[in-house]
Amino acid sequence: MNGAKLLLECLTEEGVEVIFGYPGGSVLDIFDEFQNYPIRFILTRHEQGAAHAADGYARASGKTGVCMATSGPGGTNLVTGIATAYMDSIPMVALTGQVPTNMIGNDAFQEADIVGITRPITKHNYLVTDVDELPRIVKEAFFLASSGRPGPVLIDLPKDVLQAQSRETYPKKVEIPGYNPVYIGHPKQIKLLAQAILKARKPILYVGGGTVASGGSAELRKLVAKTKIPVTTTLLGLGTFPETDPLSLGMLGMHGTMYANYAIMDSDLLIAVGARFDDRITGKISEFAPHAKVAHIDIDPTSLKKNVRVDIPVVGDVRLVLKELNKIVKPGKIGPWLKQIKKWKKDYPLVYQDDDDVIRPQYVIEQIRKVTGGKAIIATEVGQNQMWAAQYCCMTEPRTFLSSGGLGTMGYGFPAAIGAQVACPDRVVFDIAGDGSIQMNIQELTTAVNNKLPVKIAILNNNYLGMVRQWQEMFYEKNYAGTVLDDNPDFIKLAEAYGALGILIEKKKDVIPALKKALKYKGPVMMDFRIAREENVWPMVPSGVSIKQMISGMT
Repeated sequence: MNGAKLLLECLTEEGVEVIFGYPGGSVLDIFDEFQNYPIRFILTRHEQGAAHAADGYARASGKTGVCMATSGPGGTNLVTGIATAYMDSIPMVALTGQVPTNMIGNDAFQEADIVGITRPITKHNYLVTDVDELPRIVKEAFFLASSGRPGPVLIDLPKDVLQAQSRETYPKKVEIPGYNPVYIGHPKQIKLLAQAILKARKPILYVGGGTVASGGSAELRKLVAKTKIPVTTTLLGLGTFPETDPLSLGMLGMHGTMYANYAIMDSDLLIAVGARFDDRITGKISEFAPHAKVAHIDIDPTSLKKNVRVDIPVVGDVRLVLKELNKIVKPGKIGPWLKQIKKWKKDYPLVYQDDDDVIRPQYVIEQIRKVTGGKAIIATEVGQNQMWAAQYCCMTEPRTFLSSGGLGTMGYGFPAAIGAQVACPDRVVFDIAGDGSIQMNIQELTTAVNNKLPVKIAILNNNYLGMVRQWQEMFYEKNYAGTVLDDNPDFIKLAEAYGALGILIEKKKDVIPALKKALKYKGPVMMDFRIAREENVWPMVPSGVSIKQMISGMT
């Protein structure tokens, strides 16, 4: 068979069910064969949308997402989505067409060195020059993407390779010399951690996206049930531990809860679980968790001691390490610590003004949670909408909060929600968006309509690039340069033009009826909530200072 058939045979053997992408000349041989294979192809309206949709599919399902584009601009349009997945350790395989091998390097039409371009933002990438190597490469790509610390892998496919003939078949096993992720934590290190938990008087669990990736939520909950250690999470860790639990402190860091940040700064044992101590969490590193012994569980040994000192490193898969820890751990005497945390939660709650008829974004998010029973999958864009969602969605299950954490990619949420809806057709999926972010990939409304994907979009519309405007208000004397969006389109007419339902909400009393109407509608819905224009996200830690120096926003 030719390379195109062989590729689809390999993808079928790998269990790929859906590919998000966009056609072009270099990949037409693949498209010519799609009807002969049980793989669903979803045509997005931009390659970036395809990458984000594959990312959202992966986050919601736990499977490896797949996207595809043609050579040149097709591949370069995937770059932002690949970088987003790389920063957040999301398993993805990106397939790109390439000019014929004898034309590579000659500046041929629609040629780009996508392997070179994506080398810094992929876990690994391949240029296929021999069709007989294709099955091995596909097998390795999916293994690399989903094993160890997950991440995106790119396969570049020259047109002549797709047309060449081969008798090779898909291998049953994969071996990559030098690549041997450590899954089982060292018993000595796990024992040291158990001893530290027993001795600690002010312990805290700091949980990140690695816990989601490993499927470690159940073991985390067992650990908390045994030890009563309070839990704070990163943005990508939301849902690993139920935020409805009294031991949940919500999110920490720049826009985390005040009580989470106070707890971190006062703790004597900080246990990082699948998290990487990024700058939005630590603030000024030299002043981060100054009294704490630090333990760090992570499958990626390069993450340990990268940003902060670590006293008890444990290299291994989070779920497996926690499973072993749960066998030997004993609770410490932390009664006074739990009383202190309870007092902080009472004294410094998340609050917002809710005594007028103005639509507050926090209120909208709370009502989304109520009308969905807290069972919706939430995707977010980036900015104020993202932080309000993180603070007020109150997530209880893993793989239900999808957001661009590391790269902070505007335009991520809507195509990611599409991917999540494809992965979970029986779930309600919301994209919480800003009026700036939603316009980055708004063309994917066609994708949602044509594929009958009932994604619900809640635009928190303040006619600003809200988060940047907030920084301008606080640090640039309200010089709102480049952040005013008074020229926004009519989102309702735009939704209708794409064939979706549009709902305009201008009064607080209409919020709940609009959400109920959206949920009853069987197709995609775009809701335009006209919120308070200069509402800010609180608390906030200014850049470069200790997380204890929070601005509460409370008057």
